[in-house]
Amino acid sequence: MTKQENTPGVCRPPSAAEAGFSFLPVVSGLFTGVLVLSNILAAKMLQIGPFVFDGGTILFPLSYIFGDVLTEVYGYREARKVIWTGFFTLILMSLAIAVVGVLPAQAEWTFQTDFDHVLRQVPRIALASILGYFSGEYVNSVTLSKIKVATGGKFFWLRAVVSTLAGQFFDTAIFVTAAFAGAYSASVLLVMGLSNYLLKTAVEVLFLPLTYAVVRCIKKLEKADVYDYRVSYSPFLHS
Repeated sequence: MTKQENTPGVCRPPSAAEAGFSFLPVVSGLFTGVLVLSNILAAKMLQIGPFVFDGGTILFPLSYIFGDVLTEVYGYREARKVIWTGFFTLILMSLAIAVVGVLPAQAEWTFQTDFDHVLRQVPRIALASILGYFSGEYVNSVTLSKIKVATGGKFFWLRAVVSTLAGQFFDTAIFVTAAFAGAYSASVLLVMGLSNYLLKTAVEVLFLPLTYAVVRCIKKLEKADVYDYRVSYSPFLHS
């Protein structure tokens, strides 16, 4: 018997606090940390062979892996809370960078130009990431949750891959357009979007055995395996 199993006769599963989950704060913290670091690294543009992508692409796919773990083990309701936490963390980071950027520097600190060239890009990137991330993570979480219910918990590889393909499509298209439109030509944006999408989904597929092992381990330790019957898929927390 799972610690938190949302059966058809139960309208609301217990919260994380009620269930006493031990690893939920750890996974949530890693998810949010990867999200913040990805947005800072996105200030640098990379090119490897024919592929063009921002530096955040190296790390960002891990946020989808952690998102899969959250939804698969703890259910959509808990994953939605973490998605909102990441949302507000990105806003806080953007505001902090903007405020620090305009405050007067100490006379002997001569790196304002470097700061502006790198970190002052981050608020726009973070805004684009907020738009792409929220839609992408929402689609990813809902898709994984619904497929899990439809398949009775079988075929984890299928829901992990399909949810990533769907979520990353929305995330990448919105992010690349909002973050870099006007800064690069349309042809570069197209290559960048395709490169980002292929790399992110490839990382998810390559890491699938590890994701599966982590999910199985956490389910065993937490004694939890949530099925989202009768759960509202509204993105808003009060639902």
